[in-house]
Amino acid sequence: MGFDLLCMTLMALLVGLALVLAGYRMLWIFLPIWGFFFGFGLGAQTLQAWFGIGFLSTITSWVVGFLMGAVVSLFSYLFYIVAVAVLAGSLGYALGVGLLTALGLNFGFLVWLVGIVVAVVFAALVLILDIQKYAVIVITAIDGTAIIIYTLLASSGGLSPVQLLLNPVRLAIQNSFWWLLFFVLVAGAGIMVQLRASRAYEIEAYNRYADW
Repeated sequence: MGFDLLCMTLMALLVGLALVLAGYRMLWIFLPIWGFFFGFGLGAQTLQAWFGIGFLSTITSWVVGFLMGAVVSLFSYLFYIVAVAVLAGSLGYALGVGLLTALGLNFGFLVWLVGIVVAVVFAALVLILDIQKYAVIVITAIDGTAIIIYTLLASSGGLSPVQLLLNPVRLAIQNSFWWLLFFVLVAGAGIMVQLRASRAYEIEAYNRYADW
């Protein structure tokens, strides 16, 4: 492993660990970045579901993904409610799509639609039940753990570029008891640490558009 790759690997591991242990306190940094990557992936997968375009296989797919990522990131930066809804919705989308593909369905319009519906339900429940703080803690712990696993898988060199784009974390957790155990232990520990550390800490909701 070259020095540059080693530095990138260590940086990615530190980012993942920071999210696991302090995701709620880092929310103002994390949300716009997460919004971009979620929007980017959703845009590319929407083209795949609607028109059968391979995931990031064309310039159009990259452009649509980038534009949607930029829009979602911008709104996540401007509005706290949108940011939390996107965060909760991204977990719902991943669970909906992941469950159906784990059952053997190929990604297509039906799987995409179920993912969207579950995303909307998750986002609505988090906002209606006013559990934003706890949702953020759980989701950042899960996402941070996923980043750690992804980085370890990528740095091992055992995955092709296509596999790295297609959610190797889910595949690793499904196919390996040890990766699943690692995921549960690290994410669970992160949730407990964040709950204790943020017991008396509340993020103030923001509307940066109104402040302009």
